[in-house]
Amino acid sequence: MENSNYIIAFTGHRSYDNSADDKLRETITSLHNIGARHFRVGMAEGFDMAAAEMVMELMSEDNSITLEAFIPWPEFEKHLSDRDTQRYHKILSCCTEQHFASEEYNKGVFHKRNDMLIAGCDYLIAWWDGSSSGTGYTVKQARKGRIKIINLYPSPQMKLQL
Repeated sequence: MENSNYIIAFTGHRSYDNSADDKLRETITSLHNIGARHFRVGMAEGFDMAAAEMVMELMSEDNSITLEAFIPWPEFEKHLSDRDTQRYHKILSCCTEQHFASEEYNKGVFHKRNDMLIAGCDYLIAWWDGSSSGTGYTVKQARKGRIKIINLYPSPQMKLQL
């Protein structure tokens, strides 16, 4: 069933090593093929940026795709490496919208960003190793919200596809 109203969000570890790039690209393409056009990214290094860059590739072929950036606070980028800062700005330049969880850093800013990221989503594409982490928090919240979860992490205990 084709539905251009599907909202797809991404969550994953900052330590992402690009090992799931083929699966990630295939998943994004499959969701696009059933009509998904709205994608959301949390803008962290690692999995988030890799996913956003793949959506950007697809945007070059289909101008109906939107990419929204969910950023913890306006100066978030200052903790990124030089390489990731360049990636961050390139991704932002392609985003149709930017949302900030807070005006400044605070203890709960990442959870708030993650809650905003998945609010109203239909699918969450994750790269989650099962650990207690921000990614784990987001997956847990998505489960509570009955969001379909596709976990690309190569671990047999992670049977999350719904």
